[in-house]
Amino acid sequence: MVTRFRTVSLSFFCARTCTNVICGLIFLLLLQNIAPVNAQQDWTAVKAKMQANTKELDQEFVFLLSTADSTLLLMETKTFTTKSQVPIFVSSQWLTAALLFKLAEEGKLSIDDPVQKYIPEFGKYFKGYITIRHCLSHMTGIEQKEMNRPLGQRKNYTSLEEEVNDLVKLTIRAKPGTACWFSQSVGINIAGRVAEIATKKKFDILIKSKVLTPLGMRRTTFTDLGGGALNPSEGAQSTAEDYLKFLRMLLHNGKVNQQPFLSETSVSALLQLQAAASQVAYAPFKRNQFGYAHGAWVIESQNGLATALCAPGMQGGWALVDRCRGYAYLVVTKNKLGEDKADLHMEMKALIDRQFAVRCKQQ
Repeated sequence: MVTRFRTVSLSFFCARTCTNVICGLIFLLLLQNIAPVNAQQDWTAVKAKMQANTKELDQEFVFLLSTADSTLLLMETKTFTTKSQVPIFVSSQWLTAALLFKLAEEGKLSIDDPVQKYIPEFGKYFKGYITIRHCLSHMTGIEQKEMNRPLGQRKNYTSLEEEVNDLVKLTIRAKPGTACWFSQSVGINIAGRVAEIATKKKFDILIKSKVLTPLGMRRTTFTDLGGGALNPSEGAQSTAEDYLKFLRMLLHNGKVNQQPFLSETSVSALLQLQAAASQVAYAPFKRNQFGYAHGAWVIESQNGLATALCAPGMQGGWALVDRCRGYAYLVVTKNKLGEDKADLHMEMKALIDRQFAVRCKQQ
């Protein structure tokens, strides 16, 4: 396991001829541009915790801890690196949610549009009240019988359209917007199909042009190389390097290389809490403690806005962003582990949080 550290240091030179006032001003100006907490950060415990769980993570994994602009800690192997492409499964959903908010910002659709506006069959099957927002937050109320099927395995559809035509026929078990049932396909894939109809483009081409290319995620794709139906819920192949770019965009409040990718308003809307933990009727964790936003779970929130979120791949990998403390945490595993590892990742987050002298309120 190769480990790299990047730290921030403060150095300055003041000529003897400088007056005390000038030197003091220079020092204060430099100090304003450097987070004082970084000089005190010690990642020894974080590194030790991750190394102690190497076997649990199947040994082949990448661990990245980063601020918006620099890497704090990196662990990888010679054979599995930040550039290694693997299926990210359910972590795909956050990217799909970002696409829908991007289209909404461009005026192609509204997040609160009823799905039947684009797919009339939803009205015919008494699902006319389901909105795109319900789809992105798993609050459609549609019952899915194959809740615990293996990751990446689903019925052999020929297209996303064919799959959604099947989903619309499923039973409604709750009023839309009242409860969150996490799904490996239902809501997110319906939203993906709406995006196709609204833009008249195939989903993989659309998300590449609107999200992946602007973010510089060159090794990420939703294209099924086997020729199967596109899968907005869990069909992405990506790398740790690429997914970190998405997380850093969120830390930059929607900007990429100082250029806007999403407006601050759209980012806030994307991260808005939709379901409190008490409203989550089903979650793929042994012990659910999270609420839900759009495409991601809410770990911490303040006044209805998520400040820390995660998008587990549900195969052992974990993508997390803490906008209050200003860091991104990412674990990408080479193999499917069959467990979510939520407890381990939350223990890691607790260790990391101690290194940031920021009080983040949760309401």
